[in-house]
Amino acid sequence: MQLYPEGLLKINQSLLTKSSITNTKLISLYVMDKKTSQKDSELESLDKKATQIGIGGHSKPVKTEDDYRKRMLNRKEVQRKRIEKRDKEKGLIIVFTGHGKGKTTAALGMALRTLGHQERVAIIQFIKGGWMPGEAKALQVFGDKLAWHALGEGFTWETQDRERDKQFVTKAWEKSKSYLKSKDHKLVILDEINVALKLGYIELNDVIEGLSQRPPLSHVVLTGRNAPNALIDIADLVTEMNLIHHPFKEKGVKAQPGIEF
Repeated sequence: MQLYPEGLLKINQSLLTKSSITNTKLISLYVMDKKTSQKDSELESLDKKATQIGIGGHSKPVKTEDDYRKRMLNRKEVQRKRIEKRDKEKGLIIVFTGHGKGKTTAALGMALRTLGHQERVAIIQFIKGGWMPGEAKALQVFGDKLAWHALGEGFTWETQDRERDKQFVTKAWEKSKSYLKSKDHKLVILDEINVALKLGYIELNDVIEGLSQRPPLSHVVLTGRNAPNALIDIADLVTEMNLIHHPFKEKGVKAQPGIEF
């Protein structure tokens, strides 16, 4: 390992044992590492400034309206720099989990946005399939821009057959893999796949391997409670829906069209 004036490049020792990396390459790697570190530091500083300035409105006290305008002008400039410096583009792994309601709803919102940009979307529903939900009917207007596959038979207490449930999950996963590899679909939604994982109907390693087969700019959303930690660790965006109130549990309100299905 060679020490350079501005610091030490951290690099796998095995790469050096066979002299596979020259000093020139080491310097190049060090410079790239340093630039990345500087950019991360700049972004952290800008994020901190944005938090300090605040979001406006009456969230923080100001003496005059002129002071408020100056603060918001400053916030606008900080925000411009934050956006400008975040110039990466990549296909995202997105997880919606938790015991609160809204996981599939959030995924469908992304589907609608994607369709609005004239991109193709594939939705594969695990476990679900014993009924025709309102969203499936509504999204039919997008024609072949949307592929919808409900490949389950419903809740486990309705099906009462683990082997048959597993067969349906296997079928859903095979269908999912074809869409994950597709260059024609910008977004793939694996609805309730986390539940299928929890039930032991599909192997986590198989799912992670399947996710790695996506084209570079294709997104995937995985929904369902109890998302495994290994999946959360590789995800780019994770949102946990927390249950605070629920009318079914607390008030005896039945599932209603437009709310639950």
